[in-house]
Amino acid sequence: MKFKPLHDRLLLKPVEAETRTKAGLIIPDTAQEKPMQGKVVAVGKGRRLEDGRLQALDVKVGDTVLYGKWSGTEVKLGGQDHVILKEEDLFGVVG
Repeated sequence: MKFKPLHDRLLLKPVEAETRTKAGLIIPDTAQEKPMQGKVVAVGKGRRLEDGRLQALDVKVGDTVLYGKWSGTEVKLGGQDHVILKEEDLFGVVG
């Protein structure tokens, strides 16, 4: 399925959380933290400024980013979980 975000929105695929601790204990699904890292799958064209110019986004497809725990909207596309959010909800790009 093809999806193209509009304006300054991004489509992220959340990075799966660890299911084991460093000591080897298995963490049950109910106790796992919601992921706050994701890989950018698609980006919009950018944000429209007041003077009409288009400001391109700072992130690109393939970047791994950090975002707020409760940011964005969770959707299922092609049977996989994704998050749609605005670029301003990102904290930064990892590595």
